[in-house]
Amino acid sequence: MTEARIVEPSVKNEASMAILASTAALTACGGGGSSGPNVAPDNSSGTNNGNTPGNANTLAAQIDASRFLRQASWGGTTSEIKEVAALGPAVWLDAQMNQALSNNMTRWLITKGFNDSAINSNVNGDGGWVQMMWCKLFSAPDLFRQRATLALSELFVVSHLGLPISWRNFAIANYWETLEANAFGNFRNLLEAVTLSSAMGTYLNMKGNQKYDAKTGRSPDENYAREVLQLFTIGLYQLNIDGTLKLDAAGKPIETYDNNDIQGLARVLTGWNTATGTDPAGELAAAAYRHGLPMALNASLHSPEEKKFLGTTIPAGTLGIPSLKIALDTLFQHPNTAPFVCKQLIQRLVTSNPSPAYVARVAKVFLDNGKGVRGDMKAVWTAILLDTEARQSTGLTTYGKLSEPMVRLLQWGHTFQATSIDGAWTLGYTDSDTTLGQMPMRSPTVFNYFRPGYVPPNTQLASQNLVAPEFQILTEPTVVSYVNYMAGTVNNARNIKADYTYEKTIAADATVLVNHLNLCLTSGALTSANQGLIVSALNTISTATEAGLLNRIYAAILLVMSSTDYLIQR
Repeated sequence: MTEARIVEPSVKNEASMAILASTAALTACGGGGSSGPNVAPDNSSGTNNGNTPGNANTLAAQIDASRFLRQASWGGTTSEIKEVAALGPAVWLDAQMNQALSNNMTRWLITKGFNDSAINSNVNGDGGWVQMMWCKLFSAPDLFRQRATLALSELFVVSHLGLPISWRNFAIANYWETLEANAFGNFRNLLEAVTLSSAMGTYLNMKGNQKYDAKTGRSPDENYAREVLQLFTIGLYQLNIDGTLKLDAAGKPIETYDNNDIQGLARVLTGWNTATGTDPAGELAAAAYRHGLPMALNASLHSPEEKKFLGTTIPAGTLGIPSLKIALDTLFQHPNTAPFVCKQLIQRLVTSNPSPAYVARVAKVFLDNGKGVRGDMKAVWTAILLDTEARQSTGLTTYGKLSEPMVRLLQWGHTFQATSIDGAWTLGYTDSDTTLGQMPMRSPTVFNYFRPGYVPPNTQLASQNLVAPEFQILTEPTVVSYVNYMAGTVNNARNIKADYTYEKTIAADATVLVNHLNLCLTSGALTSANQGLIVSALNTISTATEAGLLNRIYAAILLVMSSTDYLIQR
C-alpha cells in the first residue's frame, strides 16, 4: 500500500469550505446529523455539587470528565480525564483555584533579555510579548486560572493593537498578570485593578485624562467611562436577574444610562496618569517598570465639581480617590452587573445560549456566595461549571458553542503536551485570515473579536432567535485558514511540537486511534458516521514505516479537529 502524506488543503476550494461553514451552523442548532439535547428544565437549586465521583474506568464517566475539562481547561489528557472521572469536577476545580500563580510573564521577559533597552524592538516593537503569551498558555500548570483569565481578557478587552507606547511588552504582561491575580478574588477588586492598570489607561484613554478647562474648552475624555458602562459592567439595557431584558409599558427595552451619565462618570475618571518610580532591582527601564504599577492620581487635574451618574451624586470638592471608590462601588452594586457579567462568562466557557434559569442561578451566586459576600469570583466560576445545565450531556438542541480558534490550538497543545523545542516559543501571530483569525490580546477593537449577542444572518440560528458569538469570525477564509494552519501544526512543522509517543503505540489500529481522539478532543461527540469516515480514510495510510505511522496520527488529529462534531463544543 502506498503511503499517504498530509497535504495542506487548497485554499481555492472555497465552495466546499462554505459548505463546511454551513454545516457547522446547522450543527450548532442541533442539526447536521448530530443528536443534541433539549433545553434544560428549570431547576431551583441548579447546582450539581460535582463531588460525586464516577467510576474512572467507565466510558460514560470519562466522557463527562472530558466535557468538563474542555469547559474548564484546554481539554484533558487521558490521565487528567481519568483523574476527574474518579474524583469529580468539584475536587479538581477547587484544587485548581487554590493553585499558586505560575510562570510570571514579566519575569519571563526579563529572563529572555527583552528588558534590554539597547534593542529597539524591545522598546518600540513587540519585545517578545507574543512568545511570552504562547509560553504562558501552553505551559502554565494552573490550567483553570489561565482559562478564566482568557475569558476575562475577552470581557475587559485590551489589545496590543491599541497600545502605541514604548515597552508595551511589559504593559501587556502586567495586564494579563492583573487579570489572573484577580480572577479568583472579588469582582469589585478586579474592576478597580483593571480600571487603574497602565495598559487599560492607555487603551481607553483614562491615562492623562484631565478636568474641564474653560480657556481651551477641553472636556474630560469619555472613552473609558462609556466602555466601563457598556462593555465591562452593566450594558446598554436594564436586565432581570436571569439576563432577560426589562421592558417598559410599551414593550421596549429600558436604557441603563444616557450621555449625562457618561459625562458625569468621565469627570470622576480625571487626574489619573502613569505612576512614578524606578525599578529597585535595576532590571527595567523606568517606563517599563511603571507599566507594572497602578496609575497614580494628580489631584490638581481631577475635576472638583459635583458629579452625577446612575442616580449617584458625588459632592463638589470630593477628592479623586474617594470619588473613584464611589463610582466603582456604584457599578459593582448595580442590579445589571451580576446578570450582565455572568451570562458572558457562561458564554465563554460553556454555551452560547444559556437558559434564563441558568443565568439567574449564577447571578444569584454573584450577589451572595452563601456567606453574604457579593462578587466572589471563586463562587461564580464554580456555579458556572457545576450547574446542572453545564454538566448535563443529553437533551439540549440549543446547547453548546463554537469553539474559539485559539482555544482549539491550545487544546491540541495541551492534549499532546506540546512544547517549544528551544524555549523560544516562536509561534508568531495567529490573528490574520491566513492563520487562525484570532489571538489572545490582539482583538481588532474593544468589542473583542465578536459580540456576545451576535446572530449569524440567514441561518437556522437566526430563525430560532439564538446567538452564536464565535460565528462572527467564522468566514470562508477563516475556515480554510484554520484547516491549513492546523495541518501545518499537528505535523510538528512549527517551533511548538507535540509528543505523540502514546499515539504511536495505538496508531496501527485506526479504530483505536480514533476512539482515543474522540474521547480526548471531542468528549465523545464524534458521530458513528464520522468515525467510520475517518477510520476509512486513515486505513489508506500505511503504518509500515515510522513516517507512515506519524502521517496517520497527523491525519487523524486534523480530521477530528476539522469535523463539526469537534468544532461545536457541547
